[in-house]
Order: sequence, then C-alpha cells, then structure tokens
Amino acid sequence: MTTLLDKLWDAHEILTGEDGRSLLWVDRHLVHEGSHHAFAKLAARGARVAEPRLTFGVVDHYAPTRGPAATPAIARMIETLENNAADHDVTCFGLNDRRQGIVHVIGPEQGLTLPGLLINCGDSHTSTHGAFGALAFGIGATEVAHVLATQTVWQSKPKAMRINV
Repeated sequence: MTTLLDKLWDAHEILTGEDGRSLLWVDRHLVHEGSHHAFAKLAARGARVAEPRLTFGVVDHYAPTRGPAATPAIARMIETLENNAADHDVTCFGLNDRRQGIVHVIGPEQGLTLPGLLINCGDSHTSTHGAFGALAFGIGATEVAHVLATQTVWQSKPKAMRINV
C-alpha cells in the first residue's frame, strides 16, 4: 500500500544516506524569533540563505498582543529576526506587517502552505500544515541552520500504521 507520506517523501528525496536517513528538498521554510541561533551559525560560516524566496520569517512566538515587547530581550529577538530576514532577502511578516500572525496560520492564509509541499519550521506544531496535504514537521535549531544553508534536511522516514475504523 502506498500512502500519501510515501508519495510526498519520494517526491522530495534527493538521496538516501548510508545510515538510511533521507536528504529531502524543503519547499517552504518558516522561521520565527527563536531562529536567531540558526542565523548566527550561518554568519559564523560566512554562508547565506540558499533559497530566500522559499524561506519566510514570522514574528509570532514572542509578539506582544498589545503595546511594546514585554522586555528589552524580547524586543531584541524580534528586531534580530527582522534584521536577519532583511540581510538575507527573506520575506518577513514582522510586527508592522498586516500579514503577521501565528506562524502555522499565516502559511495557509498567505498561500504558502499547499498540497504536496514539504514544510519545515523550528516548532513542534509544524505538522498542522499536514491538514492541507503537505508533508510538514518541526525541526531543531541545528536543522534550521542546515535548511537555511542548503534548502534540504536530513530525516528518517517515519513508520506508517494502518488504522481501521
């Protein structure tokens, strides 16, 4: 039985490593204020975002609901994301952008989340994009840096389980 996971995995798989993990092409990469470590890793290597048109910044994790940022540290995180996005020609839905919102809501709202795409974000709720027929999963900070630099991610294919109701 071929599943949607199988079809999407095969469509995005570039190669299989000796350890069985797959190198996958990432169609959309969403980053937020917590992604500053990944951008710092790029800077340390003198690297640029590989595919700026496929990467989107969203101020959402520490965005104030009203008034200014809660602390100077949070204000710096927001400013850092906006600066990193500008430095790398990445579209950013910042605090003053009408499109700004929750990272996993703006994807569908802005037409970034589409059936058949592989979507990554440094957030455990990334899989919610699967409701739109996308293959989507959260990744860690080191993987975020890897996707920024290469537009690919190493991943082990999850097992599938048949459920009969």
